[in-house]
Amino acid sequence: MAVAAWRKAVAEFVGAFTLIFIGAGSVLTAGTTSTSDLLLIALAHGLAIGVMVSALAHVSGGHFNPAVTFGALVSRQISPRLAGVYWIAQLLGGVGGAAALALIFPESVWRGYHLGTPTLGTVLSLGWDVGVGTGILVEAVLTFFLVFVIFGTGIDPKGSFNAVGGFAIGLTISIDIMMGGPLTGAAMNPARWFGPAIVSGFFDNWYVYWVGPLIGGAVAALLYRYVFLENSS
Repeated sequence: MAVAAWRKAVAEFVGAFTLIFIGAGSVLTAGTTSTSDLLLIALAHGLAIGVMVSALAHVSGGHFNPAVTFGALVSRQISPRLAGVYWIAQLLGGVGGAAALALIFPESVWRGYHLGTPTLGTVLSLGWDVGVGTGILVEAVLTFFLVFVIFGTGIDPKGSFNAVGGFAIGLTISIDIMMGGPLTGAAMNPARWFGPAIVSGFFDNWYVYWVGPLIGGAVAALLYRYVFLENSS
């Protein structure tokens, strides 16, 4: 039986809310960028998405990410109208999650981290500040991995979703953050940037977190659609 669009929208809102609340919240509770804290942050993001995909993928597909929805749109896996509904729900979920964090944590705690808004980093050991072009490339590659895994486990009818879908998607997010977290914050998701940025008022290099994920998501979706997905012609 088809699921009503409003139910899918609620599922996407809840998933995005969870990602920002748990993921950005883990940045605030970690407080530093040591290796152990990076692992905590990576696992928090990955587990948050993993459990929400497992709980809600049967309702909406478990996108929780405008870049995933964009990939599904350009590869003709979702209608433009439903994609618009998803984008609104995802961005509102991101804002809602960030607003909840702002209510829980005092401003003196979250202001220095801009509520966990992803930002371009500095690799201290190399004396290297990550530039905009590099940031876009990193976000594109990381999002490529994520969307490719989502197609392979959740969208492809012959994929392994029933067995490992949520687990595989969550692990992809975690390993992406382990590599890219110190470079760009490893958002892989415009909603992950949008919610904390809106609530905290921090918009530095905002285009990195739209251009990179949307390019990476589109490339991964089109590659999987036309190379690996059966009956793609």
